[in-house]
Amino acid sequence: MEVILKEDVANLGHRGDVVKVADGYGRNFLLPRKLALQATLANKVVIEQMKSAAARRFATEKAQAEELAVKLTPIALSFARKSGEAGQLFGSVTSADVAAELETKGIEIDRRKIQLAEPIKTVGDYDVAIKLHREVTAHVKVKVLAEAVEEVAAEAPAAEPAVEVPAAE
Repeated sequence: MEVILKEDVANLGHRGDVVKVADGYGRNFLLPRKLALQATLANKVVIEQMKSAAARRFATEKAQAEELAVKLTPIALSFARKSGEAGQLFGSVTSADVAAELETKGIEIDRRKIQLAEPIKTVGDYDVAIKLHREVTAHVKVKVLAEAVEEVAAEAPAAEPAVEVPAAE
């Protein structure tokens, strides 16, 4: 079955591409989710119009992403986390943490655009990639510091003596 993609589909193609897919994949996944149209002559004309509109939209989205990338480049984020003696964190710094910290600086980024292969679990300096657009990726410096750990024994409450309760007679 030949279909015309209305949206970018991972591992298949980009918006406006005419691709050949299995009948079941087209009928049961792409068409019901409105990700594609059947490749007929009438639909090909409609897609040509959609392609020109998409090209204009693509250019404006790319320009906005480049502006945001320029704003993100000088930003350095710092996280203080509790850690062990070897610099191993008790927990981790995730893409959601990076997105929340960027939001406090006035920049709203979806956490799914932040590309961390796995959460940061050790103290150190990292360069985190943020995919703003298909062709635009910004990099933010992230510094993970060891939080000042106070004496654990001093924080623990003193054990209270056991109170004996007389047995009821």
